[in-house]
Amino acid sequence: MRSLEIFSGAGGLALGMKLAGFDHSALVEWNKDAYLTLKKNFSNIDLYNCDIRDFDYSKYREVDVISGGPPCQPFSLGGKHQGNLDDRDMFPLAIEGIRSIKPKAFIFENVKGLLRKSFSEYFDYILLQLTYPFLEKLKNERWENHLNRLRKIRIDKKYKEEEYSVEYKLVNAANYGVPQKRERVIIVGIKKSLGIEWNFPEETHSKDRLLWDKYITGEYWEKLEVPKADRLALSSKEEKIVIKLREKYGFFEPTLKPWVTVRKALFDLPDPELTISANSDHLYRAGAKIYPGHTGSFIDEPSKTIKAGGHGVPGGENMIRFSDGSVRYFTILEAKRIQTFPDNYYISGAWSESMRQLGNAVPVNLAYKFSERLFKKIRQPTMAI
Repeated sequence: MRSLEIFSGAGGLALGMKLAGFDHSALVEWNKDAYLTLKKNFSNIDLYNCDIRDFDYSKYREVDVISGGPPCQPFSLGGKHQGNLDDRDMFPLAIEGIRSIKPKAFIFENVKGLLRKSFSEYFDYILLQLTYPFLEKLKNERWENHLNRLRKIRIDKKYKEEEYSVEYKLVNAANYGVPQKRERVIIVGIKKSLGIEWNFPEETHSKDRLLWDKYITGEYWEKLEVPKADRLALSSKEEKIVIKLREKYGFFEPTLKPWVTVRKALFDLPDPELTISANSDHLYRAGAKIYPGHTGSFIDEPSKTIKAGGHGVPGGENMIRFSDGSVRYFTILEAKRIQTFPDNYYISGAWSESMRQLGNAVPVNLAYKFSERLFKKIRQPTMAI
């Protein structure tokens, strides 16, 4: 099944889709370093280092799925919060791609901030455009007026063009086995004429099970060979949670798998501060410090969201915090593990640029689980999945 990805970044979504069975026809990315990353990791695919405004969709009318992560800075909690007023809002260009190619389906990823109450009108506008992509915005028409026309179509049901069934969900990557508490909005659309009913994949991992394995069975500490002196004590809040867990589950352990922690994700890697690695992606970087709002990611929890700052890499989100309170920066290799990229996946650029790309990426395993569901739904629409 063929796909076209726009706003590819470092290729997390693209790799997840490839592992799920999709054959990429082309990847499009304007950032030079990210493009070089894609060039090194994807072969026999058309790669474009260009502004999406200059991309010719007509060459790829045969693709079945369009995917991508339209730039999220307009909606990011850490951004300028300008939404549709921000010239980095690329959703209109993504919708143009759907209008041009008429794919069977699309899958887009964006930040949690998209669901902010202050953006609710504009998010409804995005969803309605994705649902009725051929009711175009007129020249010089205000988006609010276009939104009203789209809402009228939804009520009157007089739309004659191809329509898409569009669903979205706020997901936490940690609940799908990614060692990172990363909340993102996943938007999936499928042609209504295909008669496919979409349902999002069930969560596979939980915090309940991690707490159970830590503080009820002790299995977590034993498997990872953590000395008792290094085991983080329960906070008063967690102690109450554990009591409730015992009441909730009794002798039966939670059915889901435990959240994957930083320690588990990096378990077999040498400490870069103590061992000089031959791997240039696993070199120690000095200077990590704790300050208000930047306290690092506790080693026995999933990482905080790895981020790409608008003015450089935010240090707090990209640090490990050990049980003794000390911190250090993640190496590039460790950040790849946190984002579930393969160890041998090449990232172009120095540490700050590599971390920026990784911070913008969709975790590979998260991309895989959602795109695998989409692949199966489109390929075998009559199967119960």
